[in-house]
Amino acid sequence: MSLPQTAAADWIDQADALQSWLAALPPDAAIGLDTEFMRRDTFYPQLALLQLGWNGHHALIDPLAFPLGTALQPLLGAGAAVTVMHSASEDLEVLAPLLPAGPHQLFDTQIAAAFAGMGLGISYRALVAELVGVELDKGETRSDWMRRPLTASQCSYAALDVVYLKTIHEQLAGRLQQRGRSDWHAQDCERLKRRVLREGDTQPQRAMRAAADWAPMAQARLRRLLLWRDRCARRLDVPRPWLLDDTHALSLAQQPPAALAELEQRVRGQRALRSAQRNELFEVLAPAVTAEEIEATASIPSHPQGAAKQALAAMKQSVDALAAELDLPSGLLCPRKVLEEYVVTAEWPESLDGWRHDLLQPRLATLLPDRPAPTRPPVAKMLPDD
Repeated sequence: MSLPQTAAADWIDQADALQSWLAALPPDAAIGLDTEFMRRDTFYPQLALLQLGWNGHHALIDPLAFPLGTALQPLLGAGAAVTVMHSASEDLEVLAPLLPAGPHQLFDTQIAAAFAGMGLGISYRALVAELVGVELDKGETRSDWMRRPLTASQCSYAALDVVYLKTIHEQLAGRLQQRGRSDWHAQDCERLKRRVLREGDTQPQRAMRAAADWAPMAQARLRRLLLWRDRCARRLDVPRPWLLDDTHALSLAQQPPAALAELEQRVRGQRALRSAQRNELFEVLAPAVTAEEIEATASIPSHPQGAAKQALAAMKQSVDALAAELDLPSGLLCPRKVLEEYVVTAEWPESLDGWRHDLLQPRLATLLPDRPAPTRPPVAKMLPDD
């Protein structure tokens, strides 16, 4: 294993210099891209550095020195260029203000490595070691990237994050083509873009398994509360748990406070829940849950039990067998969490659309347990006051 090269990169802290650097790239270039960002006390990640690489040319772009605006959009957002990134989900979120729809053509090397038989979730460092034979230093992993000026060590570390993307892209693209997996990889990259750039979850309560056995009215109230928390966290740009953590959210949705003073007592210690937000939260919790809210609230999937648990085991066995036949990681083909939701709800998961659908749906649908008669009580109609 060899030591990493020293990475020379252009430091760009002016808009015209960025435009000149991008203008020198061919319109169909394969461009390595990475970001450094901070997300300690905000809802939205703060872009601290943007790294670009193409054909031995590398740039470190300082977004704190000037607004990047739409500079990346013509080449990466709308053009024929291929944007090569590793484990792109967080970077895509960071780049959303600059590339609202994401890169036009995304090549995620972590996803590609999984399709190429190199395991699920392989790190960039491990991928460089495997394909390039270079051991990268992890010394700046926890750096303060908002600090200026950056140290020479930080600049070298950041540049090396894109130096090897060209070689990795070429090798993995070749392996995907040999295996006939190029189209599957492209579909998963598009799905990643859609998932990352989607503006919030309209059914956030479904992630709260602790409330799976709650009455429909309580689940609807929990949804209302979580939707408020998401809107408020975005508006204030603070992490959701700072505003209201999950434990408090579950408690308040199950047993709403009778008075503002009670709410203030129960949420004491929530660091971003100031007086204005407490008043707002009380107004969110106070109204009675309507029939329309209950109808609009998707039931929270419970953990598989009984026949559903047996069906889950059979589905997992079927997925594992197919994954081995295709030489793919089982978790890439179908994560266990997705199977659990499918076996409980019998609703085909959106994440299994595309190339997975034709492979999995005929196998899994036949393994669904018989559906019991619905146990959800009918919702009483809300009559207007006389």
